[in-house]
Amino acid sequence: MSSWPRVPFVQAGLAAGEAILVALPRANRERLGAALSEDGDGVLFAAMEDLGRNPARIIPAWRDFLDDHAEDGRNVRGIGEPIWPGRSPAELDECERHESLLNLAFAGGRPWSLMCPYDSAHLDQGLLREAEHNHPFLCRGGEAAASDAYLAPEARSALDGRLAPAPRDAAEMAFTVERLSELRHFTDEQARSLGLAAARIDDFVLAADELATNSLRHGGGRGTLRIWGAGDILICEVDDEGRIDRPLVGRRRPRPDQLGGRGLWLANQVCDLVQVRSGDSGSTVRLRMSLAER
Repeated sequence: MSSWPRVPFVQAGLAAGEAILVALPRANRERLGAALSEDGDGVLFAAMEDLGRNPARIIPAWRDFLDDHAEDGRNVRGIGEPIWPGRSPAELDECERHESLLNLAFAGGRPWSLMCPYDSAHLDQGLLREAEHNHPFLCRGGEAAASDAYLAPEARSALDGRLAPAPRDAAEMAFTVERLSELRHFTDEQARSLGLAAARIDDFVLAADELATNSLRHGGGRGTLRIWGAGDILICEVDDEGRIDRPLVGRRRPRPDQLGGRGLWLANQVCDLVQVRSGDSGSTVRLRMSLAER
């Protein structure tokens, strides 16, 4: 049996007849597929570079897999590796927050097994320490044990903290309901001037409009929108005076008959990264989108 923990974890699931979803970066996906050989035909593989580019999409994907495969009582297990060397600081921050929400997202539901691998040889020690806070069990050298550093989901909020301030030269617009149409035009104009691929402009404007609409409905009826470029990334943020108290906001698929509650879900589907911070002084939601078409 392989000493690489991903292999025996999957082999145990296959032996038990479980449904298995593996979402890994390409190199590890290929390595696991080669190790499993023909046994890998019983495993569903997903590209974490796509699924987890925006980590807020991962929990809904696990939920869909559970809904599709666990209804008949079949056991389910998975491997998810959204944190790998080379991701940007903003992406890693959101990955950590995603991992802190996993136990909250599936609390009280049908039990299932999830492994979250970390490349301990190449990742920052701070990321590894955070993993000890986010996971109730740790596995080192093939031995699993409870994490003494684990913090239960209710002990902290994934919405806490502040984002670094927008640059002083960011394009800015204060808005109320009367200026919503103007805001859409402003967002479109800024996206074009900063070089966003034409195929992505409508999605960017849609996401910004959804955030502004949320501010009008839940954030005191007004807000401030800022847009700027950072290398090959286009960034938009919306500030308002409201407070978001649902840590899983934007990570639960809206019901077909649901009225409202779709704004952050839509933003997560079309943007490469969405960062949400909220507290007593108000809320900030920041969208990040690669300038290049994907």
